[in-house]
Amino acid sequence: MIEIKDLQKSYQMGSNSLHVLKGINFNVKEGELVSIMGSSGSGKSTLLNIIGMLDEADQGSYTLDGVPIKNLNEKIAANYRNKFLGFIFQSFNLINYKTALDNVAMPLYYQGVKRKERAEKSMHYLEKVGLADWSHHLPSELSGGQKQRVAIARALASDPKVLLADEPTGALDTKTSYEVMDLIQGINDEGKTILVVTHEDDIAQMTKRIVHLKDGLIIDDSKVEQVRASVHV
Repeated sequence: MIEIKDLQKSYQMGSNSLHVLKGINFNVKEGELVSIMGSSGSGKSTLLNIIGMLDEADQGSYTLDGVPIKNLNEKIAANYRNKFLGFIFQSFNLINYKTALDNVAMPLYYQGVKRKERAEKSMHYLEKVGLADWSHHLPSELSGGQKQRVAIARALASDPKVLLADEPTGALDTKTSYEVMDLIQGINDEGKTILVVTHEDDIAQMTKRIVHLKDGLIIDDSKVEQVRASVHV
């Protein structure tokens, strides 16, 4: 599903060049649940941004579902993001003046899906995350855990090939974090490919494979015995 070969990325910082990714080789098969770990400055956010087509590598290749991702203009990149990827962010990134239902419908709006179908699909995904009764509430009326569930429903609404979760539990307490991971594990059990960036070891243990980054290189990539979040919920 994801094939990355010798990925290199540097940023110009004044007169200096900061070499952030120093030759990343990384493959993810369809249906995997992978966590990416590393301290601040390890390159994990840069790697996720390149996978998410929010940034582009200087060298190396990136193929997503058989499609080479290279030299995309912003319009094509946005189109590919909408087609291939669903994003879940630490800060939820919900639109404050729109209801939960309208927030979930946003990717479908950009795909040109008609209003009635948008509403039906959005309601389906809100039901899936256990928030059907909250569909007409604004984000300000929801708890942190509920906001993240809305964000997950939004990420799923366009039926992406890959879900990218950037610190999805970073703003949540432990109990709510495990509830969110229980939901993510359930989505993965249905066959969805998911990447989770986290600095929390207990969250990483709830995935099936942990990739450790340090100073722009992968220093360890291991399959793990998955801890089920439902045990803790």
